[in-house]
Amino acid sequence: MPQPSPEFSSSVKLKYVKLGYHYLVNHILTFLLMPIMVGVLIEVLGLGPDEILKLWNSLHFDLVKILSSSILIIFAATFYSISKPLSIYLVDYASCQDHLEIEPQKRRFPDENSRTVWARRPTMAPAREEAQEIIFSAMDSLLNKTGLKANDIDILIVNCSIFSPTPSLSAMVINNYKLRSNIKSFSLCGMGCSAGQISIELARDLLQVHPNSNAVVISTEIISPNCYQGKERAMLVPNCLFRMGGAAILLTNRRWERRRAKYRLLHVVRTHKGADDKSYRCVTEEEDPEGKVGISLSKDLMAIAGEALKSNITTFRRWSNFCSSSHSSQAFEHFCINAGGRAVIDELQKNLQLSAEHVEASRMALHRFGNTSSSSLWYELSYIEAKGRMKKGDRIWQIAFGSGFKCNSAVWKCNRNIEPPRDGPWIDCIQRYPVRIPEVVKL
Repeated sequence: MPQPSPEFSSSVKLKYVKLGYHYLVNHILTFLLMPIMVGVLIEVLGLGPDEILKLWNSLHFDLVKILSSSILIIFAATFYSISKPLSIYLVDYASCQDHLEIEPQKRRFPDENSRTVWARRPTMAPAREEAQEIIFSAMDSLLNKTGLKANDIDILIVNCSIFSPTPSLSAMVINNYKLRSNIKSFSLCGMGCSAGQISIELARDLLQVHPNSNAVVISTEIISPNCYQGKERAMLVPNCLFRMGGAAILLTNRRWERRRAKYRLLHVVRTHKGADDKSYRCVTEEEDPEGKVGISLSKDLMAIAGEALKSNITTFRRWSNFCSSSHSSQAFEHFCINAGGRAVIDELQKNLQLSAEHVEASRMALHRFGNTSSSSLWYELSYIEAKGRMKKGDRIWQIAFGSGFKCNSAVWKCNRNIEPPRDGPWIDCIQRYPVRIPEVVKL
């Protein structure tokens, strides 16, 4: 990896001091009790059998002391149980697999000699139709796989970066599936390809304060109303990369779901570089000189993404075993990198010193489905499962970048050996992958 600048090194040192302080405050009771327990253990081990027996016989017990001690122990155990964070499990997830067959208006070419891919800017109706096709397909598949009933959904979070209609996408889901009137629903928009991890963190925080609950997270990107019809190169790139896609994920804090759950959420790390003007403006929705709206990508995007990743890893180190591992590949068995483009995957593979197999899922998802934004991580995870590589105890690191500029990551631990699924987005083509992707394609 390239050597960090002096400013970055000093900021890293300051960040470690802050992280160390917070760790000390959060574990102060452990640090106080451990020396006492070690001292008592050493004293007991230094006594002989006769001395231990004499010490035991010298103790006097009465009913009041026994009851008081029992109550104290029960109170301490109850307090610990209440204060301990709830474990969050991913029961199962489903990715939309029918989107390759959908023919929305935006895919129609006027003629083979036309320079414009879209005949005209689609209206709200085709965009809603696309949203329904993608979201309902993923949701139906999730309900079928998990046996979850609509009335058992307590929390609903839908994230879609650009398309933000009224009523919201979460309201659309509630209406279609007739969900409960007291459901806690959220619609997140404008957060780019990393919105999936933001939704996961929001679901985790809500599940911490609402015990015995189920949360459904839907990640998608609706591209019909956001095609660029101009000539600016920086704004034409998203037209080539982005494709339709969506995923629905079921999270729960119910302990009895642990056995059938696929994964357990270990941690979510969010890094926001929006205070820096360059980072803030590197991915923007704007008008070109002709007044045509599109997404503009800055030439500094990769450098900004690299700095965001460094900050994210710095925060990550306080609890992961990055500290004891020289390479990230020693800390995790699987990697799901947001399929934002070939350059993004190449850069992360280089900086994290990953093998070709580590980034295989990301490259193949990009080859097969394109950049499906926040849902691409779940197509990648599905690829790993379809290859039969996911084993109990494996750790998965999901990394995604988003406008603003953000780098968000989530770490999961596999609960059980996962057999290759009999359905899913890769069912009809997994035997053909991996495929060789040439450096240059001749047109």
